[in-house]
Amino acid sequence: MTAEIIYKYLSNEASEKEVQALFEWIAASEENKEHFIRLKKTWVLSGISENLPTDSSVIQMKPKNRALTYFKYAAVVTVLLGLGKMAFMLADKKQSSKEIILELADGSSEYISKNNQTTLVNDQGDLIAKKFPNEIIYYGKVQDQKVVYNTLKVPYGKRFKITLSDGSIVSLNSGTTFRYPEQFGRNGNRNVYLVGEAFFEVAKDQQHPFIVNANQAVIEVLGTKFNVSAYPENPTVNSTLIEGSIQLYEAENKSNLVLLKPNQMATWQNNSKKITTKEVDPAFYAAWTKGELAFKDTPFSTIAKIIQRTYDVAIINENADLAKEHFTGTIKVSESSVENILELIKRDTPFNYSIEKNTITITNIP
Repeated sequence: MTAEIIYKYLSNEASEKEVQALFEWIAASEENKEHFIRLKKTWVLSGISENLPTDSSVIQMKPKNRALTYFKYAAVVTVLLGLGKMAFMLADKKQSSKEIILELADGSSEYISKNNQTTLVNDQGDLIAKKFPNEIIYYGKVQDQKVVYNTLKVPYGKRFKITLSDGSIVSLNSGTTFRYPEQFGRNGNRNVYLVGEAFFEVAKDQQHPFIVNANQAVIEVLGTKFNVSAYPENPTVNSTLIEGSIQLYEAENKSNLVLLKPNQMATWQNNSKKITTKEVDPAFYAAWTKGELAFKDTPFSTIAKIIQRTYDVAIINENADLAKEHFTGTIKVSESSVENILELIKRDTPFNYSIEKNTITITNIP
């Protein structure tokens, strides 16, 4: 029975109950853990199931009736995080000390906190915007060409949503800076500026193209849904189209462009100035807007960056084996912690880690 469960698990066919039983067996002893890792690595390297032992006497497991989070880290990883607090918690970590900052066109700044709910009006008393703890909604358009820009800065560990004056909705991911007009003009393009990651639901306006300026790349649309990832530490800008159509081109050379269709992603390379496209599952790249972290054959180095932004922590990885690993799956942020994720990942690639304030150091096992 045990060999059959391991085979089903590695083939991504095991039920939640079977996965729970397997993980409880793995956690029961170091010998069990090492045995499973050997089988898993053999399965991955061979790509066939015949390498798994068929002797059911090798392992005996007794499932329990308590809930257990599972992490299918070998073939397909799915995290349904329902674990209680782990023994290790991030000490002295104060998310509330880092607030979203709104920098206004006049040079003044304000913090957007949980208790912040205000309105913004112009000199004539007309409503310009309503501000909420997790969202700002702007209204109307100005009558002339005078356009003033505000800037939103979203720190690590937080997300924010903004409805622009044209009705376009922009969801901002952690660690993002977004510069936008307080009100769009009647004439000209709808220009915004992005450093970080955002999901756009652009209101249709054939006469006024919506343009996202992201480092050396520009994304131009008329009305559509798409995701843009342009973090400064990455050498690329990625734009994934959900519906409609967009074109991505080089800021200094508009002839260097691609036109995207739904379910395609364009990648701009900062160094080579080349643009490549590929077919993708768009839901994967929009998962963060639903409070999920989605990975698909993603190297741990990239996962570490995403965890740092999402949970506002620093990760120092000194484990060479872990750095080589790739993972696939989905993590529900609201039901997890960094400790949950590390404890689950280390079942696949054993490592030690220590936490000092908000810095996590990953090391080899002596």
